[in-house]
Amino acid sequence: MAYPYVSDKEVSVVSKGFGDPLQRRIDTYVERGGYGALKKALGMGPDDVTEIVKDSGLRGRGGAGFPTGVKWSFMPKDNAKPHYLLCNADESEPGTFKDRELMRWNPHQVIEGCLIGAYAIRAKHVYIYCRGEFFEANQILARAVEDAYAKGYCGKDILGSGHDIDVTVHQGAGAYICGEETGLMNSLEGQRGQPRVKPPFPAAVGAFGMPSTINNVETLCAVPHIVEHGGAWYRQWGTEKSPGTKLFCVSGHVNRPGNYELPLGFPLSELIEDVCGGIRDGNALKAVIPGGSSVPIINAEEVARCSLDYEGCVEVGTMLGCASVIVMDDTTNIVKQVRRMADFYAHESCGQCTPCREGSAWTAQILRRIENGSGTEADLDTLMEMTQQMVGTTICVLSDSVAAPVQSSINKFRDEYMALIHAESSAEPAGVA
Repeated sequence: MAYPYVSDKEVSVVSKGFGDPLQRRIDTYVERGGYGALKKALGMGPDDVTEIVKDSGLRGRGGAGFPTGVKWSFMPKDNAKPHYLLCNADESEPGTFKDRELMRWNPHQVIEGCLIGAYAIRAKHVYIYCRGEFFEANQILARAVEDAYAKGYCGKDILGSGHDIDVTVHQGAGAYICGEETGLMNSLEGQRGQPRVKPPFPAAVGAFGMPSTINNVETLCAVPHIVEHGGAWYRQWGTEKSPGTKLFCVSGHVNRPGNYELPLGFPLSELIEDVCGGIRDGNALKAVIPGGSSVPIINAEEVARCSLDYEGCVEVGTMLGCASVIVMDDTTNIVKQVRRMADFYAHESCGQCTPCREGSAWTAQILRRIENGSGTEADLDTLMEMTQQMVGTTICVLSDSVAAPVQSSINKFRDEYMALIHAESSAEPAGVA
């Protein structure tokens, strides 16, 4: 069986090479057409490369979905100051496991995307900020960078073009908040990993005080294919507003969890039933979180109406995010799962903003009280009011990430909260698992 399971509905663009250790070798990558897009890009002007990416409609694959080419165009056109491209490989959203696989199986695709992006924004240095826990991926990627230097794809006068682009793999230290772009920049500089107030935006004052662009691993992996084949080619998949393919990380109560690359706009119910083989053990579907733990939960009726693109998810009251699809069957204790999410965010809060620092901790404490059978109906009102005050009131969106699952779960699964509130207290507190 292919790695680890391949559906006939998949479109292999960035996921090509998954499961093939030979793809990690630079000679194999080049034999299969690798670094051809870099050669093509170097023969064009930087602004022409940006225009191709704009034409493709590629949107950031890290969660926000901002148009990549537009983001690149914000960078200054002169070289009065050094420019930096930062590759965000600090994948830490609960439920997400796509970027590590891209680095693990096809590291040169990551490097080539970084080099093309750097050329387009006139950057002479790329920093790949990789999550420290990804030990294997870090080692593979670092070795691939060494090989790229040896073959002349990185460093001075790459491919005889007269352009210098260095690539550095930087290991993070295990903080969720360093996945936020300005927190990443602070950490890269050796400071405490805390988000910065914007403006100024990174394109004006970024890493080391210089103009910088931050892109997700998956975003940059799509770039070589777009440059090689053109924007219209990429638009053959997806929708008008959400073009291209997307890696979906499916976990939870399905028969075949894993990474699946599908066209944006793919029906969520079809992903669960056909691609992932349905709900395990013959149970019924209860809820899905389609974009990682920081987006609102949707129920089974909403799943049936949800298409997996940025606009389709909004239509059913949630977000695509980084497309980590967490599937829950009818045996799931929703209150327990939401409490676990709140515990995670309370632990990972950098503590800089009061609504997040205090709100996430109190949210987790109240949820634990309800889970243990000691809650009251007034606690639900408190949770709703408190999390509402946590939305849009902080420097980054970690605080909003606490509010989303709490509010959506109370609105859609209030009966489960009420059952715990009106039940007798548990003999012993619920565990963390």
